[in-house]
Amino acid sequence: MLAMPQQPFTYFISDLHLSVDRPDISQCLFTFLAEQAPKAQALYILGDLFEVWIGDDDLSPFNLQIAAAFKALADQGVAIYFIHGNRDFLLRKRFAQRAGFTILPEQVVVDLYGTPTLLMHGDELCTLDIAYQRFRKKARSWWWPRIILSLPLTTRRKIAENGRKKSQQNLQKLSDDIMDVTPEEVLKALRQHGVTRLIHGHTHRPAVHQVDLDGQAGERIVLGDWYDQGSILKVDAQHCELTQQAFASA
Repeated sequence: MLAMPQQPFTYFISDLHLSVDRPDISQCLFTFLAEQAPKAQALYILGDLFEVWIGDDDLSPFNLQIAAAFKALADQGVAIYFIHGNRDFLLRKRFAQRAGFTILPEQVVVDLYGTPTLLMHGDELCTLDIAYQRFRKKARSWWWPRIILSLPLTTRRKIAENGRKKSQQNLQKLSDDIMDVTPEEVLKALRQHGVTRLIHGHTHRPAVHQVDLDGQAGERIVLGDWYDQGSILKVDAQHCELTQQAFASA
C-alpha cells in the first residue's frame, strides 16, 4: 500500500526567552529543530526568542550555537521568519543572515493555506500597561536603538541586566488584566488588516479564542512560553493545533 503524502503545514513558536542559564529550554529547541521542524514548510518565530538581545555583535558561543541550529534547518529548505518581540527588538540583519531568518514587519498578514492570518508578537495589544507602552514607543523609534547599539557591549550588557530586574519587579505589581491584551485592540487590529484570524504571543497564555468580529466569526490564537515546556502551534489547511514538548529528563 502506498503511503499518503503528508499534508503541508507550518509551525509557530514564540517567547522561548533563550538564555545561557536555561539549557533545558535551548535543548528542547534543538530537539524540535532537528526532529520536527524539518517536516514543515515554514517556521515563524513571533518574538522573544531570547531573554534579552543586546546587539548582533554579541557573538557569544551560546548565541552562535542558536544561530547554527536555525541555519541548519534553513539549509534543509524550511523557510524561517522572525518578528521582533519586546526582548529582542534589537536583533538585526546580521544575526538574521547568520541564522537563516527573514525578518518580517511587526504586523504582517500571511496566507495560511487559504486563510489570511495576521501575525504579531502581541505586546502592542496590551494597552492597559501604560508604562510599558511608553517604553515600547521609544524602543521602536529610529533614534533610541541607534543610541543603545552605539554603546560598548559591556555597557549594553549592564543596561540589559538592570532592565530585566526592573521588569521582574514591575510584573509583580501588575494585575492579570493589565498584562493581557485589550479586547478592543484585538478587534481594531483584525478590522485594520481585513482578516478574521490573529496569531500572537507575548502574554504566555496559550489558548484559542473565538472572537465576535462585527457579527462575523473570528479567531485569536495565543502561543505559549517555553519556561516549563516547549509550546508549538501547528497549522495546516484544516487545523490549528497547540502542542507541548516536554523538556528532556535530567
